[in-house]
Amino acid sequence: MQKINLTVFKNFFKSANAGGILLLLCVIVSLVIANSPWKDSLQNALDFSFGLQNETIHLKYPLLLWINDGLMAVFFLLVGLEIKREIVEGELSSPQKASLPILCAVGGAVVPAIIYLSFNSGLPSSEGWGIPMATDIAFALAVINLLGNRIPASLKIFLAALAIVDDLIAILVIAFFYSSGIEVTYLMYAGIGLLVLIGMNRINILNPYLYLIPGVFIWYFVHHSGIHATIAGVLVAMTIPTNNTDVESPLEKLEHALVRPVNFLIIPLFAFANTNITWQSEMVHGLTAPLGLGITFGLLFGKPIGIFLTTFLCVKIKIGLLPAQSSWIHMIGVGLLAGIGFTMSIFIALLSFSDPLHIAEAKLSILSTSVLAGILGYLLLRNTKYKDTHESRNLNEDTITIGESLQNEK
Repeated sequence: MQKINLTVFKNFFKSANAGGILLLLCVIVSLVIANSPWKDSLQNALDFSFGLQNETIHLKYPLLLWINDGLMAVFFLLVGLEIKREIVEGELSSPQKASLPILCAVGGAVVPAIIYLSFNSGLPSSEGWGIPMATDIAFALAVINLLGNRIPASLKIFLAALAIVDDLIAILVIAFFYSSGIEVTYLMYAGIGLLVLIGMNRINILNPYLYLIPGVFIWYFVHHSGIHATIAGVLVAMTIPTNNTDVESPLEKLEHALVRPVNFLIIPLFAFANTNITWQSEMVHGLTAPLGLGITFGLLFGKPIGIFLTTFLCVKIKIGLLPAQSSWIHMIGVGLLAGIGFTMSIFIALLSFSDPLHIAEAKLSILSTSVLAGILGYLLLRNTKYKDTHESRNLNEDTITIGESLQNEK
């Protein structure tokens, strides 16, 4: 009996949907605790400060900040590895492959931001314009993977590529618009660290873990420079060597090593720490206030409208083609799944507001809208027929997880 249970447990963590299920459980548990007698204990734990601090080193922070600025830098490292791999050898490696998902990601980011600002222009909440731009790649791919061979495999590849570019846009938005005043000295130190990593790449150092040692120092300097610390993860990722052959590169080795810790520890922990929303009657008003409406309309309508219109224009002017075997309805469904903002949207919300009530209202709007977008996208794609070929069935047997999403479809 013990053996069977262990096998079931192992199979769960090998499945493509396990990360999404664990993430959802963490959200539910966090919401339950935040509205129970244990809410103060949870908040005290998140506020507990630890680390090293003296005249030269300043690294003593609350647990919540270590999660949001420290562990999430590892998440951004994985995202950066994914972006670089796809640029070098994957779905973003040529203009023909990359044009449609890149342009759709841009359209799917700009339209939600415009919608948000149309509700919040001139208000203190206007700072949150970046919130509905983001797509939660882990959740979106988990939902589309639940559809199995009910949808074309090409649609899964398209969503994965679009979500990767979407993450890159979110990273740039955070770097340029959600960072505090720049400390040039620390930025120079970070630049020196980056030059060290580039030099290591040039002299062909192939052990990916050696790149993480200067990477820790880069994180420290970026954190103190005023640019959000998670950007350090992306900078480090861009220096890891890779190739376009079948031989596993250092980048792919590190990517594979990070997939499970990120999916099963870092993202669930981030969700648990940041969705502890204690219910307040004012939050109901927040859902229908400009802030809540901007997020809801931006994610639920802005994403599919932006992606659909961009796809339509690209196809009409012949700079892109619909994914194989897919239809226009499929593109609306993909747009709805891209409206699952969750992790990245909450992350940007934390950077946008200092008012706890605004943060709580934003989290609730993101959470409710992401759930609704995921359900609607799933139902629409599940009930949209397509011509299922033998080749497509074989492709659909592969699983999709962050860090492995596109490799498995090749």
